[in-house]
Amino acid sequence: MPNTLVRVAAVTDETPAVRSLRLVRDDGAPFEPYRAGAHIDVTGPTGVLRQYSLCGPPADSSSLLIAVKREAGSRGGSEALHTLTEGDKLEIGEPRNLLSTAPDADRHVLVAGGIGITPLLSMAYQLHDDRACFELHYFARSRAEAAFADLLEHRAGFGDRVHLHFGVPRAGQPALLTGVATGLGPASHVYTCGPAGFMDQVTRVFAPVVGDTHVHVEHFTAAEIDTSADRPFTVELDTGEVYEVPAGRSILSVLTDNGIDVFKSCEEGICGSCVSGVLEGTPDHRDQCLSASDKAAGDQLALCVSRALTGKLVIELY
Repeated sequence: MPNTLVRVAAVTDETPAVRSLRLVRDDGAPFEPYRAGAHIDVTGPTGVLRQYSLCGPPADSSSLLIAVKREAGSRGGSEALHTLTEGDKLEIGEPRNLLSTAPDADRHVLVAGGIGITPLLSMAYQLHDDRACFELHYFARSRAEAAFADLLEHRAGFGDRVHLHFGVPRAGQPALLTGVATGLGPASHVYTCGPAGFMDQVTRVFAPVVGDTHVHVEHFTAAEIDTSADRPFTVELDTGEVYEVPAGRSILSVLTDNGIDVFKSCEEGICGSCVSGVLEGTPDHRDQCLSASDKAAGDQLALCVSRALTGKLVIELY
């Protein structure tokens, strides 16, 4: 999948640690439409590839907006993007979605924590344009650490659908969220992004009300995986090639070493780029990209981290 050369058209310091970058195509052409909640691969000036959510209005074909938080101990990704200035150039991949709005929901509740506002902001724009029933709840330690707070309050046009919660301790969040869940039902959908513990808390509050498959979670960091009990298994492609996957190796690495071209990006089970179909066998899901309903269906898996609960998997590469 070819990358697109883009130019940084504007840089805005949203907080002391978060800056937004407005990107335009270097050839001056408009961008193709994308679905709200999408993210893109961004190759920074150091050559490090990372994924960032698109947080602007999906209907705006003139530019794309991403926000980058400077992370402590950055391995060259976020730190490098914080050195960019207007006119600098980057390469980006095509937008792709792990998170998107449910078309049949009666109500939509967006719950963001910290930098997790980024994918939910684009979803709020989309829901607003669709005249859907939604509300956005944004938790941050303080107003100074809340990216896009002024935009949400005064310029986005969302009105009283936006609820900003500053300085609410983790222990105090469940009671507040329980109040938000009042009035929701099985036809409602909840979308959350933020720190893992925050999202776990959101899921525990809302899943009993709307159902496990109606709580949609977007992860930015990989989960810790216990590999001590891993066993070898066989993977067969739908074209007939058979490979052994030993303990300590991923399906993705085995296929790559054997010259099989598989689209990949994060290789941590977050971005979803290597998700492929399962035709036979039972996957051992270890990713943070497939939804609960996707995992329950058992017909897809992320090749970079997931394994097999059966001795053999037959897969179809997407």
